[in-house]
Amino acid sequence: MSENKYSVLNTRVHNVDGHAKVTGRATYTFDVTLPGMLYGKILRSPHPHAKILKIDYSEALKFPGVIAVVTGKEDTLGVKQGIWRRYKDLCDEAILTVDKVRYIGEPVAAVAAVSEEIAEQALDLINVDYEVLPFVDDPMEAIKKDAPLIHEGFERNVNVTRQISWGDVEEAFEEAEYVREDWFKLGGQHHMCMETRAAVANYTPDGKLTIYTSTQSAYYHQALLAGVLGLREGNIRVLAPYVGGGFGGKFELDGAQFCASVLSMKCCKPVKVVFSREEDFIASKRRTPMYYYVRTGVKKDGTFCAREAKVFTNGGAYTGMGATALYLTGFFHSFPYRWKAYRYDGYRVYTNSLPSTSMRGFGAPQAMFCSEQQIEWIANDLGLDPIEMRRKNGHYEGYEVPGQATIASCGLDQALTAIQKWKTSKGKLPKNRAIGISAAGFMSGGIFNWFDSPYSFSSAVVTINHDGTVELHVGAQEIGQGSSTTLAMICAEALGVKLEDIKVHMGDTDHSPADLGAWGSRQTLMAGNATKMAAEDAKKQLLEFANAKLGFNIIYDLDIKQGWVYNVARPERGMSYYDLCKEALRGKEGQRIIGRGFYTPRRKGMISPAYSYMVQGLDVEIDPETGYLKIHESVTAHDCGQPINTLGLIGQLEGAASMAIGFGYYEYLPVEDGKIMNPNLVDYKLIRAPEMPSCQVIEIDTYEPEGPYGAKEAGEGLTNPHAAALGNAIFYATGLQMKEAPIRAEAIAKAWKEKNEKAKK
Repeated sequence: MSENKYSVLNTRVHNVDGHAKVTGRATYTFDVTLPGMLYGKILRSPHPHAKILKIDYSEALKFPGVIAVVTGKEDTLGVKQGIWRRYKDLCDEAILTVDKVRYIGEPVAAVAAVSEEIAEQALDLINVDYEVLPFVDDPMEAIKKDAPLIHEGFERNVNVTRQISWGDVEEAFEEAEYVREDWFKLGGQHHMCMETRAAVANYTPDGKLTIYTSTQSAYYHQALLAGVLGLREGNIRVLAPYVGGGFGGKFELDGAQFCASVLSMKCCKPVKVVFSREEDFIASKRRTPMYYYVRTGVKKDGTFCAREAKVFTNGGAYTGMGATALYLTGFFHSFPYRWKAYRYDGYRVYTNSLPSTSMRGFGAPQAMFCSEQQIEWIANDLGLDPIEMRRKNGHYEGYEVPGQATIASCGLDQALTAIQKWKTSKGKLPKNRAIGISAAGFMSGGIFNWFDSPYSFSSAVVTINHDGTVELHVGAQEIGQGSSTTLAMICAEALGVKLEDIKVHMGDTDHSPADLGAWGSRQTLMAGNATKMAAEDAKKQLLEFANAKLGFNIIYDLDIKQGWVYNVARPERGMSYYDLCKEALRGKEGQRIIGRGFYTPRRKGMISPAYSYMVQGLDVEIDPETGYLKIHESVTAHDCGQPINTLGLIGQLEGAASMAIGFGYYEYLPVEDGKIMNPNLVDYKLIRAPEMPSCQVIEIDTYEPEGPYGAKEAGEGLTNPHAAALGNAIFYATGLQMKEAPIRAEAIAKAWKEKNEKAKK
């Protein structure tokens, strides 16, 4: 027997779905074709704000090949949808609008035709009579008294407020010996999934709807569609084939899913809707833009006293997941430090622009950009070591964020030490080159149940076949992050079998147990716990049979490892797992062994059952004359508890780095008069492979008692510290304090020029 602690966990394995993906055999929604399928296209508003007086689609219906046209007023129930189903005032989007448009790109009507080209041409034949209204696309303008009202009943266009506080803030500021305040501006960011939004809906005369779609949560979309279409959840089957990315943007109901379903219900034929890249830009939601005010008070020795933050977010035309982002940005703005007193006031503001939603990091990248830069500036002003100041005030194991969170495991101190060692090893850097660092913490799955779902947060069913192969059914969703492989590894480890024995089934509401989906870094911890429990349940049943066969006193004498069922005290005494499976099924009169597991977190605060910690270092070279940046190296010290899927972990961290660097420097998403000015991959700049720095990962070993085998979050959290580390590198290389993200090259060059001109005076 191997002496390794684990047989499968923390080993380098290929993704279980890797062969299908690299050979082109993986079926994405775009690839789905059904007999008699029609093609749908959506007519979108050209105005940021207007009343719909009349829609005349008679000419479109006459066009050869057009089968149906639907509008919100004539063909839908007019039910407004929102992920916060329990809060009716946050359900504010009808998707196919009934009487008013509130942003450029909002769906107005949809066409089904025998070809995509015909459907596209038919859109030009629909005549919409608009009454154009005044609009506002900036939240600081939208909150003014004389601003146009976007939704009735929301004074100054503020639709959600969030507050977090503890301690006596004013008293703590009085104790502070140094106080600093700054305003920051954070831009939006597009999710930029390789696969655009897509759906194929098939409604049949028996009242059943089947929909193939690119989603982060098959169960949530089943429930959302039931609500807006007036169908029972059980009469809707959602299938999520391979999904080409999500990053938080494919969690809510979108126009492709809704319009395909409404058209299919009208035609009783399958209808396919696939967004073009431009549609994906202008008509899917984005990372939430924010205005951030931060006031921080510290003692001269670096002890943190008080922090106050005010945030105004550009919520766009509808609420969606933006209400959660509003809360989480305030929550993570306090992380990963101990504050004697803290106060956060957040305001989500309606504007006539693209709605904002969750995106990888869920409000934390914006919070960290402001917090970690200001902390660096304060340390510099006081002549303190910024790493030691962070260490002095950082979270630790057992710390309780007042009224918010309990920290059961924390590797922040070790991560700071690792980055400090790396930074020292770099020695003196050339002119205009510097090290920037930033710390962060993140959740391992949110304690949120938006639907008040009667189901557990995550569930799993493990079925053992006579030949020893294992069917793992989970409701979790693979969106490219490697969760299928991670869950297969957990299942194999818990059962004591080989990874290749496990077959993972997910993404089908008819055959997978309910699960709240892929968001908030929840699947390793939550679906992993459910999978481990289900595998252990099945294993117990096997061992009960083995105990009776082999004649040992108690079941605890037995274990299974690497396909060998054995006596723990005498490993040579045992039998093959595969032989045991055959005999066990015969002994159960042919019934397969089925294990079940479920996980719903015990409430340990407002947000999450566990938190990861990380410290990011960037080695950056800046040409201040042009603003051009070259990132030479990215080093991450990351506490994710017990690593499960080593290659998946590295891939997640590198992917997070590319997205976070994009948020910090590349991905500028300008909006003028309510219109996105660069809705294409020519003008919207992404980091490319030649621009990616070398990425090093330093694993910080901790054990999270709430996680399966001690594991917790990895990947999403690392989106949070990069932009701040980039800003801090710029600060040390040039002395510039950049308060707007993304930090555009022209902004650096302009600030450098102004600094030099000021120095000459």
